[in-house]
Amino acid sequence: MKKIYVTFALFFFSTITLMAQTKLPPLDKSPMDMSYCPDKYPALRLDSSKKVDPLVARIIYSRPQKNGRIIFGGLVEYGKVWRLGANEATEIDFFKPVKINGTKIEKGRYTLYAIPDTGKWTIILNKETDIWGAFNYDEKKDILRADVPVEKQTQITEALSIVFEKAGAGANLVVVWDDVKVSLPIVY
Repeated sequence: MKKIYVTFALFFFSTITLMAQTKLPPLDKSPMDMSYCPDKYPALRLDSSKKVDPLVARIIYSRPQKNGRIIFGGLVEYGKVWRLGANEATEIDFFKPVKINGTKIEKGRYTLYAIPDTGKWTIILNKETDIWGAFNYDEKKDILRADVPVEKQTQITEALSIVFEKAGAGANLVVVWDDVKVSLPIVY
C-alpha cells in the first residue's frame, strides 16, 4: 500500500512540475473563428434524420475587435491590401468548384484579402496560403479580384464577422465590421 502512495505522490508532483514549466501563450486578442456554407454545417450533421446539403465552403479567420477605434480609414487603411481579419490571413476552402464574378474557381484552399475603400471593396482570392498578415502579399498569385459595394449599417458590429448567407443559386460571403457590410456572391 505504501508503494501506491509513493507512486501516486511522485506522479502528482512530477505533473505539477511539468505544468509549472510549460509556458502557455497569452490569450489572443483576436480569436480565430470559422464559418460554413451551408451555415452551421457541422451542427446540421448531428441530426441524421435530416438531409443536409453538401459542404460548399469553409472560411477561417481571426476576429479583431473595434474597441472604440476608427476602423476603416484608420486601423484598416483605404486603398491598401488587408488580410481581411487579424493575425494570419483569412483562408477559404472550397469543397467543390464555384463561380465568383463569372470566374470558375476550382475546389481548393485560398487566401482572401480585401482592398477597402469608402464606396467599394476589392475582394481578392489568392493561391498562396499559410500567410501571416498581408506583409508578403504577392499580386502575381491572385486568381480573382471582384469589386463589391459597401453598405453602411446603422448598427455597429464590435467584432469582425464573416458568414455565408443563402442567396439565389448559391450564397453570399458577407463581411460585417463597425458600420460597414460587403457581400460577395458565390454561385455553386
